[in-house]
Amino acid sequence: MFHRIRRRAKEPSEAQREFAELHAQLQNQLPPGFGVPPVEPERTESATLVDDFLPPELRVPSHDQVDGKMMPWRQPLVLNGEMVACAECGSYRDWLILSTRDQIWLRCLVGHQQQETRLDTAWFNRNFGPADATHATFEDCLRHLGH
Repeated sequence: MFHRIRRRAKEPSEAQREFAELHAQLQNQLPPGFGVPPVEPERTESATLVDDFLPPELRVPSHDQVDGKMMPWRQPLVLNGEMVACAECGSYRDWLILSTRDQIWLRCLVGHQQQETRLDTAWFNRNFGPADATHATFEDCLRHLGH
């Protein structure tokens, strides 16, 4: 059986012979260049390179270049139906919310800080607005935000 299939494959069928004849006839009737990919235009070296990066005054440091972020939170902070208050002075509004090393810290207007474990970095990123400035030190950022 296996030998018969091989023998049959070597001998072209009637349909294959007709197709080969038709292909040979049509090959002579094609216009010149038909089926050949178009030639790409040559590139000239005189094209000017465009720097698509932002100018230095508009660039923002990447996440690995920043030790943390902070944002003001003027209204009371309510978590799980409970209003958050400073553990030392009882203040419940005008927070600075700090995000650093996957931890969230709250700083009251007086300067007391407490870690808030009910908040995470994802919450901070959802509520963080566009940064209006970057600062070299923590104290510079506090002065900028009025604390």
